[in-house]
Amino acid sequence: MRPGDDPGGGQDRGAGTGGYARAVGAIAAGLRDAEPAQVPERLCAVAVDLLPVDGASVSLRGDSMPLQLAASGARAARLAQLQATLGDGPCHHVLKTGAPVLARDLADDDCADRWPVFVQQALGTGVRAVYALPLGSTAVCVGTLDLYSGSPGVLSAHQMHVALLLAGVMTGALMDLPHDARDADKGWLSGLAADHDRVHQAVGMIMAQLGVGADEALARLRGDAFAQGVTVLEAAVDVVSHRRRFDSR
Repeated sequence: MRPGDDPGGGQDRGAGTGGYARAVGAIAAGLRDAEPAQVPERLCAVAVDLLPVDGASVSLRGDSMPLQLAASGARAARLAQLQATLGDGPCHHVLKTGAPVLARDLADDDCADRWPVFVQQALGTGVRAVYALPLGSTAVCVGTLDLYSGSPGVLSAHQMHVALLLAGVMTGALMDLPHDARDADKGWLSGLAADHDRVHQAVGMIMAQLGVGADEALARLRGDAFAQGVTVLEAAVDVVSHRRRFDSR
């Protein structure tokens, strides 16, 4: 089904006040009894249920790269990790601008020109459209909600409203986490921080090995990860564990 198509008769599925209310009810039902750490993944699942998309992922802004927080499934998780590894893709554009990116058909020349490697890889997984929405605002964008569809097309006005509602709920959930969810021993945020630290440590080691700056070292790490078919975090772990060096020794 193409995003925006109605499965039963040509009008926007669930459009109107009643449809919006049903979306709010579905979000509430999906989050019922959820622990703070479960909210992002639950919302990704709700997004797939409410919208004509096949997958959803959420990533948080990091100093050097976005950090994947949750996904609706393995393919969505892989696409989020791919964008982090490449340093390219709709997610990165949203993080730079704070504005949504609605790539209605990745097979179009303009998408291939903007994100050549990401587009090639995404099309290879069967994804044809990506809708990336900011978490936060244009002034303060804390992350992205990325929606993936196997069919090209646009989101209708109602579907876009629902997608923005989901992004708003996701932002609120991240901002309003109780303090115990941030506890170093309990919180999922501590795991993300540890992942981020490993990447920074690997970048520092590559800088020392090659005598290059931080941007060059991160580019080398990303290129190595892509060449090996692993995530940038997995490549960083190899560097930190001394299983991979970037000099001749």
